[in-house]
Amino acid sequence: MPRSRVLLPLVPLLLAPLTACGGTADARPDEITVYSADGLRAEDGSGFYDKVFKDFEKETGVKVRYVEGGSGEVVQRLARERSNTKADVVVTLPPFIQQADGKGLLAAYRPQGSDKVADGDKDPSGKWTAIANNYFCFIYNSKEMKGRPPKSWKDLLDPRFKDRLQYSTPGVAGDGTAVLIKAMHDFGGKEPAMAYLKDLQKNNVGPSRSTGQLAPKVDKGELLVANGDVQMNFANMKSMPNQGIFFPAGDDGRPTTFALPYTAGLVHGAPHTENAKKFLDHLLTDRVQREVSAVGGGFTARTDIKATDPNATALAGVMRGVEVFRPDWAGIDKNLPAYIDAWKSATGG
Repeated sequence: MPRSRVLLPLVPLLLAPLTACGGTADARPDEITVYSADGLRAEDGSGFYDKVFKDFEKETGVKVRYVEGGSGEVVQRLARERSNTKADVVVTLPPFIQQADGKGLLAAYRPQGSDKVADGDKDPSGKWTAIANNYFCFIYNSKEMKGRPPKSWKDLLDPRFKDRLQYSTPGVAGDGTAVLIKAMHDFGGKEPAMAYLKDLQKNNVGPSRSTGQLAPKVDKGELLVANGDVQMNFANMKSMPNQGIFFPAGDDGRPTTFALPYTAGLVHGAPHTENAKKFLDHLLTDRVQREVSAVGGGFTARTDIKATDPNATALAGVMRGVEVFRPDWAGIDKNLPAYIDAWKSATGG
């Protein structure tokens, strides 16, 4: 399921890219506008969002206008439009959902079904809740590397990866920011992580604002290694069979990752508050949560649902043997500017 900005004519949504000037069209009472990080739509119309939007309109008569961008970009746009709010719902990854809350961009609303979401995956004050779980990963070209991925961070320093390794830009892309978070965890702090990333820069192609743009390059063999996330890359494998998922280990040899859930919140001052609440309720229904894996290739956000579809079984295999740690998202949100500055200083980014 490639991350795409192609408008799908059969899907009831209107796409307004973040790079366009101006805002959305005049608001109508029978619509909502969703600003979202990329990853849940499909170019061929078979993705999670594609089905969710279509079903929501059929059930409620409310159309979804859709604006897609990087995890940080959608929050930046919300902030710019604070005096003339366009969006009703925002969906992004941590720590950017916490950033949106800290900027006063979210309103409290606990969707129906959010009581079944783990406490760590929702805001205690009701400002946001996970709607699809996901995990950070790396990908490699499984054809050229004969199904043998790198085992560790140290392996990525090998000269064979020079100009054939790339990761998305921290602070702009959620998965790019995740590179910093995982490195700081695996290396035991900011300083050793930045020292490593400085060393890795000799192999790095350079910045990329979108993680989704890297997967096709890995599949074609232009890159051997890139960052990603399990949901996106697992779904991509149908159309990009030459990519495999791996989780680089630190010096202790243990592969690690952490959850990067898609989290949704009601936008403060939303033009269509009641429709937005209906949509948030819809996202956490039993049926939609089962479609997170069956259609989207991700993981349900509700703890009471145990998906058994083929995708869910395969995803369990992908995660087997990988240690999952929980970041201190509040601390990361507070210190993110310092982390980004340290990364820029180390890499020249």
